[in-house]
Amino acid sequence: SYLMFAFLNACLPCAHFEGKTSFGMSVFNLGNAIMGSGILGLAYAMANTGILLFLLSAVAALSSYSIHLLLKSSGIVGIRAYEQLGYRAFGTPGKMAAGIAITLQNIGAMSSYLYIVKSELPLVIQAFLKEDPNSDLWYLNGNYLVIMVSASIILPLALMKQLGYLGYTSGFSLSCMVFFLSAVSYSSLDGGTCSFYYVTLAHTFPDSVLYDIMLLVTFFSPQTAYTVPILAFAFVCHPEVLPIYTELRNPSKKKMQKVSNISIFVMYSMYFLAALFGYLTFYGHVEPELLHTYSRIDPYDTLILCVRVAVLTAVTLTVPIVLFPVRRAIQHMLFPAKSFNWLRHIAIAVILLTLINMLVIFAPNILGIFGVIGATSAPCLIFIFPAVFYIRIVPEDKEPLRSPSKIVAVCFAALGVSFMVMSLSFIIMDWTSGTSHAAGGH
Repeated sequence: SYLMFAFLNACLPCAHFEGKTSFGMSVFNLGNAIMGSGILGLAYAMANTGILLFLLSAVAALSSYSIHLLLKSSGIVGIRAYEQLGYRAFGTPGKMAAGIAITLQNIGAMSSYLYIVKSELPLVIQAFLKEDPNSDLWYLNGNYLVIMVSASIILPLALMKQLGYLGYTSGFSLSCMVFFLSAVSYSSLDGGTCSFYYVTLAHTFPDSVLYDIMLLVTFFSPQTAYTVPILAFAFVCHPEVLPIYTELRNPSKKKMQKVSNISIFVMYSMYFLAALFGYLTFYGHVEPELLHTYSRIDPYDTLILCVRVAVLTAVTLTVPIVLFPVRRAIQHMLFPAKSFNWLRHIAIAVILLTLINMLVIFAPNILGIFGVIGATSAPCLIFIFPAVFYIRIVPEDKEPLRSPSKIVAVCFAALGVSFMVMSLSFIIMDWTSGTSHAAGGH
């Protein structure tokens, strides 16, 4: 029948493709997919929620469980593509829903990464060259710089045929973020530096009272509308899981789950430490982008300049990793029966980067990108789709609908729906109150 043919057609590429990516490179690639610009907003999240450790731990555990559901569904039907799992579960509507969610999610992620390049790179160049901040030199224009970075660095890497080739750049990207974490920790723990920040902030914000870390409590405020989606956005790596699984050497569900757990644990540790030390440095005055808070104190500090260069390098090298699943989703949606073609491969990458550059140039605020995308696509990819695909794909003779595992999956999907409604409600309330954080600048 037609359905059997479609099923076999989806399975054959995986059956004949021999993965060559090592375990370590797979961890690098998945870790790089997890960790992006979200790390810069977590100190702000801690300042606005208080119990970030609990929330971050919960999201990390839930992300690991949802990857387990994806891998189990993939193992049963032999499919290693998110969109094809959607097709197997719900036909064409399922495939289109998964493809659209992946596209929106990863375009939002790439936009946030390139927004950092647009906003930070001119400041770094201006600081290194000691140029006048009000100068209209072309190389201090963020719009020009983000286009140049996209064309000269991101596009060549995005044209690689296989995701596994980016393992080395992913490793270098993660090392840059380790340097960022080390510098943030040093700035917080160094007595003289902390004292300097405290005195400076006290004069900069004379009517404010610095928060006490021992008095942190959970509370809901307008900022919570963006805080919760930022946390969910921080662990979205699900579109990359199955492509990385496909290219893993000697793949197995257990091996890929181990890759996922290690990646999530390492990123969880880095997230929490960056949030904690960033918060302990600036307390309630931390901005949505942590680097902006540092540059506000001393834009010419050598350590901070090096950190900014490292973060710019890391987020730039993350973009090609995130672009791969989008291109794959577009090909599954628009060209499902076509084999690999270099012209189409290149054209999709060029069109995507052009679209994202236009979005970045006109996007008003990175926090708006985090909030809206995190509140819509992230719950689908983390909670809803893995659960409903699992419920539909796993045969009832193996696991009845009332079995504990499927009941948990139903609750998991319901949690995703409630999370989406809650987050969107907060954002709408925030916008209608006239104090929208998405509209403001940094």
